[in-house]
Amino acid sequence: MKRLLRLTANQHETLRRHLFPGDGKEAVALARCGRRSGESEHVLMAHEVFLVPHSDCRVREPDCVYWPPAVGHELYDRAAAKSMGILKIHSHPAGFDRFSHLDDQSDKELFQSLHSWTDDGLPHASAVMLPDGKMFGRFVGPSGEFHLIDRISVIGDHIRLFDREQNRAIDDAQLRTAQAFGDQTTLLLKRLRVAVVGCSGTGSWVIEQLVRLGVGQLVIVDPDVVERKNLNRIVNSNLSQAERKASKVAALAAALRAHGTGTEITPLEGLLFDEGIAKAVAGCDVVFGCMDKFEGRDRLNRLAVFYLLAYIDLGVRLDADGKGGIDNVCGAVHYLLPDGSSLLSRGCYSSETLRVEALLRTDPAQYKAELDEGYIKGAKVDSPAVISVNGFCASMAVNELLARLHPYRENRLEDERFHSFDLRNCDWTQREEGAACKLLAKKAGRGDMTPFLDCITDV
Repeated sequence: MKRLLRLTANQHETLRRHLFPGDGKEAVALARCGRRSGESEHVLMAHEVFLVPHSDCRVREPDCVYWPPAVGHELYDRAAAKSMGILKIHSHPAGFDRFSHLDDQSDKELFQSLHSWTDDGLPHASAVMLPDGKMFGRFVGPSGEFHLIDRISVIGDHIRLFDREQNRAIDDAQLRTAQAFGDQTTLLLKRLRVAVVGCSGTGSWVIEQLVRLGVGQLVIVDPDVVERKNLNRIVNSNLSQAERKASKVAALAAALRAHGTGTEITPLEGLLFDEGIAKAVAGCDVVFGCMDKFEGRDRLNRLAVFYLLAYIDLGVRLDADGKGGIDNVCGAVHYLLPDGSSLLSRGCYSSETLRVEALLRTDPAQYKAELDEGYIKGAKVDSPAVISVNGFCASMAVNELLARLHPYRENRLEDERFHSFDLRNCDWTQREEGAACKLLAKKAGRGDMTPFLDCITDV
């Protein structure tokens, strides 16, 4: 069983400021956490942070902190009502990088009470933050047993992973990558679990680059088969696959494994509207959205918010008259944070666009009726697709990931969450992302719930 904890960078910074007020004494905070429950993995995602006031603590010393039991009761009630978890996090101002005997005693007392309060048999967690922001932690089970957390992720403009164990061996296939980005980032890539949703024009390019960069685990998702019309743009596709209508993800997985870079490939044939597939994607650290349909992109955005994933969305647009005249060759790469702006709030699509695409997926007859009656305008048809444009956009997206793992840019990363390009006019623009999404940001870290992702149109 793997045990993971995720926070947003905003939550991490809020905690850091509270836990280290400058007096050299321990401080404490609590968080209500969403869950991703599974047979082989349990993830807690911070959803609501509660800072225990320093003045409310009965004792604050360099090596211990105690606070009244009544503090946090309302938070515990809200957690119990929705089968959510509780995270206790405190500081070690002197940098002691293990749980102390006092920590053990305190956690046993607190979590024995918490398990009686929530009474669902699911684990809660305790974590420690060090002065440099690094964290370590453990899950606490119903019987008071401790299980160390395997990974604590902080998802922000700079993606940070605090792993309990780290493989320090670099494969010869990644020596040139290490020469560019150093051993630390190369090993970080090896520990990453990345999902790519959509494996056609841009997606196949993204997948190829991630495997060549040595990403440790890759989940690839697509519902379609290889067709002859795909051969002009899907990397690693071939005529034999098209003739037998091979599953895109199965065909790509076979080709990628032959590369010999050691990436573990998990192909999933289907849509994100399959809850099992969505849950598998939610187990990743980073997700790439390479889909044409706005409904799928919105679904992935929502999934990334609920489960605290870094989301990189990419898309291209090529407008041509079919006779060689080209009006538009452009594209965009979005970096989206769980508690920040969304594709919807950035104006990439409208609620009406989502309604129409959902109608087409769930009730094709009603969609046709509305289309025939003129209620649906501008129905989308197949667009031109050129491998060089797809590859250009995919490279931008993969380089976006590298910049988030290894901040090498001169500009502030928070100012570079939305890039667009126009190849017809040789233009590359950094655009304003806007404020946090009013609809989605409040759901950050909510995790498992019924209905899944708080949606009722998934059938």
